[in-house]
Amino acid sequence: MRTLMIEPLTKEAFAPFGDVIETDGSDHFMINNGSTMRFHKLATVDTAKPEDHAIISIFRADAQDMPLTVCMLERHPLGSQAFIPLLGNPFLIVVAPLGDEPVSGLVRAFVTNGRQGINYHRGVWHHPVLTIEKRDDFLVVDRSGTGNNCDEHFFKEDERLILAPHQ
Repeated sequence: MRTLMIEPLTKEAFAPFGDVIETDGSDHFMINNGSTMRFHKLATVDTAKPEDHAIISIFRADAQDMPLTVCMLERHPLGSQAFIPLLGNPFLIVVAPLGDEPVSGLVRAFVTNGRQGINYHRGVWHHPVLTIEKRDDFLVVDRSGTGNNCDEHFFKEDERLILAPHQ
């Protein structure tokens, strides 16, 4: 099994998988008579059908035991999915490029700085939310509509990956 090296999350490194939602280095302008800085359009909600809706939810996640064996990834073919940490804690991201199924050798892992959110592009393979804290809350923006919007891929035993604890 290959051990995934956890990379710091940057806009450039994450671009093939989606958007990093953060204020650092992002375009902005002043609103509300100059009292508020608006960081505009940090990510775009993408839905496959005109009748789909963008929805906002809160996910409360429990930490997984580490090291974690990455046995599966999922994707949402009908809409993007964004995770914004509500409690300011770093979290882990495991992703693979677009394709009919994820390729084990192309899987990457990232860690946020606690002030960054992410928006997975429609169809990007990813692990379900991975909190570092014992329990954490995330604001989630994704799609609601008809049709199956969650495909799961389970790796063969020799394709599985090890995600080491974050240092």
